[in-house]
Amino acid sequence: MRRGLRRPLAGLVVVLVAVALVGLVPTLWGRPWPIDVFYARVFVRYALQHPQLMSELGLGDGTALDFHSGRLDDWSPAGERADARLSAGELAVLRQYPRGRMSPDARLSADVLDWYLDDQVRLQQRFPEHDYPVEQMQGFQVDLPNFMINLHPLDDALEARRYLERVSRFGVAADGTIERIRARERRGVYPPRWVLERSLTEMRDFRDHPPAESPLVTAFVRRTAKTKGLGAAERYTLTARLTRVVATVVDPAWDRLIAATEHARDHARDTDGVWALPDGDAYYAWCMRHYTTTDLSPDSVHALGLAEVARIEPVMRSLLVREGIREPVFARAMHVLRDQPRFRYAAGDSGRARILADYQTILDDASRRCDTLFDVRPKAPLEVRRMPEFRESGAAGAYYEEGSFDGRRPGAFYANLRDPRETSRPDMRTLAYHEGIPGHHFQISIAQEMKGVPFFRRVIPFTAYVEGWALYAEHLALEEGFHPAVEDSLGALQAELFRATRLVVDTGIHRKHWTREQAIAYMLANTGMDSTEVVTEIERYVAWPGQACAYKVGELEIVALRERARAALGPRFDLKRFHDVVLTHGALPLTLLERVVDDWIATESRAEHAHRAG
Repeated sequence: MRRGLRRPLAGLVVVLVAVALVGLVPTLWGRPWPIDVFYARVFVRYALQHPQLMSELGLGDGTALDFHSGRLDDWSPAGERADARLSAGELAVLRQYPRGRMSPDARLSADVLDWYLDDQVRLQQRFPEHDYPVEQMQGFQVDLPNFMINLHPLDDALEARRYLERVSRFGVAADGTIERIRARERRGVYPPRWVLERSLTEMRDFRDHPPAESPLVTAFVRRTAKTKGLGAAERYTLTARLTRVVATVVDPAWDRLIAATEHARDHARDTDGVWALPDGDAYYAWCMRHYTTTDLSPDSVHALGLAEVARIEPVMRSLLVREGIREPVFARAMHVLRDQPRFRYAAGDSGRARILADYQTILDDASRRCDTLFDVRPKAPLEVRRMPEFRESGAAGAYYEEGSFDGRRPGAFYANLRDPRETSRPDMRTLAYHEGIPGHHFQISIAQEMKGVPFFRRVIPFTAYVEGWALYAEHLALEEGFHPAVEDSLGALQAELFRATRLVVDTGIHRKHWTREQAIAYMLANTGMDSTEVVTEIERYVAWPGQACAYKVGELEIVALRERARAALGPRFDLKRFHDVVLTHGALPLTLLERVVDDWIATESRAEHAHRAG
């Protein structure tokens, strides 16, 4: 067994042994005596219901603890109900522990889990079937193939065999998803018609390959070229079997999924916002709280977006004038800048290779510059890769995929290279800082590497914190001079302006009944972005109500906390230590992040008073 595997597996063994020793009955069914055992139980129960999560995290695949790597999650309504029962039951148990007796760190862990479970219970009690099982950004038809192609491990022969086992379960997973689509139809919950059309395009693109050329097969062949213990004969046999499974299981399953989605499309609505769903305004309010982890109303978020747009645009206009661009219409002025041939890439594979190389150069430079800004840095490496082609048509410009806990899969920055001519050099630095260094890769990897906290603290997601940090990373890079030219600074400011317009258009669509076309027109006029990019973004906000609002809300809160600390501590304020405080507690709801920072300010102030007194 490789040394890199031993640490996470040893931790899991300790958890399971502790569960056995503390007392079987209260551990499994009641309130475990130590709360840390309860935390372990929550994670183990959730992992048992979500075997794909175990592979994503890199815990136990191909070992004696491997109960999961040949299984898929339950994608059916029964799986949703099981998750709902788990959240409600474990929240009730958590609230039996007296928090007044806990240390500050222990109370923070309890409060983090409470917020997360309570949020899920609110959703499941009132809006259990308001989401969209099939949508163009992260619907089933994208998520499951992406999991197999990129996340299922293929380092040894056993994992190669388990790949086939999982693919052979695609039919059950697709049928479960079809059940969820029909359950929502019975409630009158349909995505907009065009969302289903985009999703059908993705399904057909994935389906329309001969079985031997399926992305599932070609990825298997490519990734098993260096698989340990897998001889040429067995690799040939497994590939032939996988091809038959695609022909007999996957393709018929996708045909059924396409038919169900076509039926939903034929009955779908032509409105875009969730206000049109049953109890839609209340659902959007839940979405806003869920993603921002605040009690901000949709109307106040809309007003905040308008104010931020009004603040950022004049700064950009002044820089455009410095560049000699005096076009009075803001969007046109930005196009004059962005459309210069020196900022564009060649079409085809030569342009793609250059883009990936340039992203790597930007990230290497950012890593060096971060030495003066961070004491705590992740150990995990970061790779730059092309986004899987079947995802590119409906995806944004890039995304980050976290590495595995066992270290076998590094963090990855995926660039969308569907058409290299869509990539503009002034945009690239900020995108790399957001998704990579010091953005998502720093924050997520540091959280994964935390010690001395319950395991859930290392993986639990809160969008306002996670995306707020990544947007703060952009803000920090601009402040600290990461951008060597004026056009790079304009790219950074345009990215910030883009996040501000998100507040306006997301709430416009889902609260103020804007159409998709109105939202596209607003973003085009107020950002100067390319129309292809704007359309993709607006369509994303329709599919993920509220999610896009988390970025600016989270960033503004982190900046406000930093300036609060700077004002309170004066010359004692240390930017490195502030970053350490924000990053070394894992993802937090913003209210709990504020508590952590305020406690640090108080500790630093007491130390200063003690120093003066001494």
